[in-house]
Order: sequence, then C-alpha cells, then structure tokens
Amino acid sequence: MTETKNGKGCMFCGTPLRATFVDLGMSPLCESYVSREQLNQMEPFYPLHAYVCESCFLVQLDEYVSPEEIFSEYAYFSSYADSWVQHMKRYTGMIIERLSLGPKSFVVEIASNDGYLLQHFVAKGIPVLGIEPAANIAKVAVEKGVPTLVEFFGESIVRIRLYANHNPHRTDFCEHMRNRLMRQGTRKHNVAERENRNKCRKNPPVHHALNITKKTAD
Repeated sequence: MTETKNGKGCMFCGTPLRATFVDLGMSPLCESYVSREQLNQMEPFYPLHAYVCESCFLVQLDEYVSPEEIFSEYAYFSSYADSWVQHMKRYTGMIIERLSLGPKSFVVEIASNDGYLLQHFVAKGIPVLGIEPAANIAKVAVEKGVPTLVEFFGESIVRIRLYANHNPHRTDFCEHMRNRLMRQGTRKHNVAERENRNKCRKNPPVHHALNITKKTAD
C-alpha cells in the first residue's frame, strides 16, 4: 500500500489514502473525442489509479482536471438508452402519485443531462428546472421543452462550484443540498452502491440529485 502522490486525503472523510483499488495505467479523459483537426496534436493522458478509503470505503481518483474541462462540452446523452428513458417515465408516474405532485409543485434536477427525466414531469404539467453545465446537451433538453440552466451547480445557485461525483468537495455539496435547497421539499439521490452508503448516511456520495417541492409559494 502506498500514499497518494499528491498527499491529499479521502475526498469524503479526509483519511489518508493508501490502498489501491485498481490501477489501470494512463487514460485520456472520458467522453472526450478527438476531432479531425486535432489528429496531429498531443492528446493528454492522466493516471487512472483508483484508491479505496480504508475508513469510509469510498473508491476515488485524484483530481487532475477541472470539471469545466470535462463537462462543458460532453458526449454522453442519457436519452440514447431507450430503456433508461422508459424507466424514468415509470419513476415519474410513481413519484407523482406518492407525493401528490401537481401544477404548484416544482422539480429541480442537478446534472439533468438532455431532459431524459424532467421531460416526463413537463408532460404532466409540473414545473421543472434542469441544471446542466454541458451546453450541447442542455440545448437538447431545452428543445424538448425542459427549462435548463447551462452552468454547474455552483456559486450563483448555492455558492459552491462542483458536481458531487466528480469533485473533491462532496461533503460541502451535501451540506448545501440539505441547508439551502428548498427545505420543505423531498430530495432523491442517485448514490453509489457500496458499503460506504450505509457507513456515511449523513452525506452519501451523490451522482445525480433530484429536489422536489410539493407546493410553490403562492
């Protein structure tokens, strides 16, 4: 077992990282494709060395590039998976019934991608807002009738600038989610299916977050 090269601790609990989960060598950025004009240019590679925290068991990588470099122009569109879109449609029907949602409700999704989920709330006449930093993807959501802010879940929204699953300040992310986002509402998180989900219930690792307010202010 070795210390991480940058000397940083676990991005979740701060424990020094020593245990390697898997080391896959060097890799270019995910969902980033080289254009024809870039074929004769250098493509940067970064260590794909995942560590596991021996305290909270979170598996994580060191941070080498900013979220803006990865997500401002992104190649992953959630709606490409038909089965996923249908699953979200069923989920929408279930949560609308469970929470008695209607025209005075308000649904906000962080990392809303191309509107794969929120489009189903829109079809039911429920106000929504998507937050998605990739302009090319957000454009598709807007074309579907899903109002979308093209920015990171950041300073202008809750005075932080991060995405929980891709940024080392996930504890701050969860604190702001709890303290600043519509305390009367219901939050639905897509969290990692690992042992730390049970060990760290206070601030679980978040991938996507859905905030639902049952009634808006009159």
